[in-house]
Amino acid sequence: MQIEFSGKHFRRLLDLVYIGNWVLNSYRGGDRIPDFDEVESYVFSQCARFDMGALCELSDGEVIPSRAFSEGGIHEAIMDYEDSVFFEILAEELAHRDIADGEFTEAELVLRRETYIREFENNGITNVSVDTEL
Repeated sequence: MQIEFSGKHFRRLLDLVYIGNWVLNSYRGGDRIPDFDEVESYVFSQCARFDMGALCELSDGEVIPSRAFSEGGIHEAIMDYEDSVFFEILAEELAHRDIADGEFTEAELVLRRETYIREFENNGITNVSVDTEL
């Protein structure tokens, strides 16, 4: 199969491949999924064809994203996503916790979740507290 990319589209593909591999493998330590590393390596090996050789480097015989690529802002995008997901999950879990002992409608659950979301948007975790009595 042959797929043609403009330079702009190829550059976005690098971002997508890197982010996808980061999400799937970054937390795994030595238990990485090699198939995703292989795809990332293959895609980054094409950088020279698009005059983007500075975005990849060779490490232990594998083509990997270069330091210039990984320090070029991609992790800020990942962190924005992680923050958003963190607050969404936290709001959902707190809403479920709040209504666990009673009879509540789906609308009441949504309202509680949205209340937490607004709180987090306005204050982050500043007003979050945890009972630390053990």
